[in-house]
Amino acid sequence: MKALWALALCLCAVQAQAQTSAMRPEARPMPEVSEVVVLRPQRRPDGLTPEPQGDPSAAMRPVLRPYERPELARGAVTQPQRRAELGMFAFSPNAIAQSLRPVVRPAAITQRAVEQRVARQRGQVCGDPAIQGEAIGRVPGRGSCGIDSAVRVRSVAGVRLSPSATIDCRTAGALKAWVAQTAKPAVGQMGGGMQSLRVVSHYACRNRNSASSGRLSEHAFGRAIDIAGIGLKSGSEITVLTDWNRGARGEALRRMWRGACGPFGTVLGPNANAAHRDHFHFDTARYRSGSYCR
Repeated sequence: MKALWALALCLCAVQAQAQTSAMRPEARPMPEVSEVVVLRPQRRPDGLTPEPQGDPSAAMRPVLRPYERPELARGAVTQPQRRAELGMFAFSPNAIAQSLRPVVRPAAITQRAVEQRVARQRGQVCGDPAIQGEAIGRVPGRGSCGIDSAVRVRSVAGVRLSPSATIDCRTAGALKAWVAQTAKPAVGQMGGGMQSLRVVSHYACRNRNSASSGRLSEHAFGRAIDIAGIGLKSGSEITVLTDWNRGARGEALRRMWRGACGPFGTVLGPNANAAHRDHFHFDTARYRSGSYCR
């Protein structure tokens, strides 16, 4: 009985050893040194690739580019050979000297630009070089009329006002924005472009629509300007009275009228009433419901 138990234990041990050995990976045979093959790059006809001397890593080294070759830098080859070997990297030694260079501006042009900038800064009002004129301060008027800090504006955004307009800075800023963002683009290159604005009313101590009674107009506070015509560089003029319903000029005027609604609080034109059939009325009054445009 003891012999049978001993035999059973031996069989279990052999089986466990066999299973353990079966789960182990077999070791790969190591090649003999004589079987190692060193890969070497083939020598190119142009001789650019160095021949490795017993160093297997030389096969993995990058090949020198043509423009990095020392003999090319030293001038050991002729110019035709250099260009033939460089291929797409070829260049003329005079390429930099012969390349296009910006022409130096004449001193007179630079001086004139400086003078113009100084003049613009000297003539600016309301802290904006795009608004040219002069500050005239307090403008008194009867009753409630008058302007606390008035300016006499002669041009905005490069467009001349004829005549100059006495208004406040908020109105001058709105006029500049309207000219730059709406009026100029609306005119475009028509007649060579926009040159001037014909002003028919600015500061005036009067009632609305020049009535004998009623509320004071925004003109009485320097917050309004009336424009009747757009002068062009060709010498012609787009007028509100004659061109409101005429082709391209009429479309330009309508774009100006629509674009003024925003920079200005009140915008009136020919469609508002008979009193405005010949001019635009712009003022910077503010309403709770937003701009009033007719």
